[in-house]
Amino acid sequence: MSNNLVAHVQSVNAERRSELKNQHPVVIWLTGLSGAGKSSIANALELALCDSGKHTYLLDGDNIRLGLCKDLGFSDADRVENIRRISEVAKLFLDAGLIVITAFISPFMRDRALAREVIGDTTFIEVFVDAPLSECMRRDPKGLYKKAEQGLIKNFTGIDSAYEPPANPDIRINTLENDIDTCIAQILEYLKVPRT
Repeated sequence: MSNNLVAHVQSVNAERRSELKNQHPVVIWLTGLSGAGKSSIANALELALCDSGKHTYLLDGDNIRLGLCKDLGFSDADRVENIRRISEVAKLFLDAGLIVITAFISPFMRDRALAREVIGDTTFIEVFVDAPLSECMRRDPKGLYKKAEQGLIKNFTGIDSAYEPPANPDIRINTLENDIDTCIAQILEYLKVPRT
């Protein structure tokens, strides 16, 4: 990093953007195995928040891996860098006054801890989308577990790469026992956002 970088003080700050949107910006960080239900919950949560008049943005594998992080693979080192970049982007959107929803496996505890550090402890909400590996493999919505078992995908979380579940998530959602509406209601209750 260059020693000649100096941040320019902007006239419009995070507090003013938040006031304009009449909301408290946070990052809702969904983590869990592939097939646990992160993307489905993230999509339904964003819709519920928008219906409640909230300003949001959803970051997921599609809009990150197909653009900002298309140069990264799925090695442990690339996963770390992927989460670092997502954290920095989420922090910028947070500064814009948005409620940011992220839906990423983010398998390593240290990377989620780094994300919390980058984003800020008071604005980072870790949501563990919890489903047993056996259920995720049964669901296998994109056929990825089958490919990983056949050796067609390397470093696949749950097969030949570890997933470290959160020890103390802010919210734990059990998608084996609860439907999407129940999961969304749980998050909205935590956020103190009434459902319309």
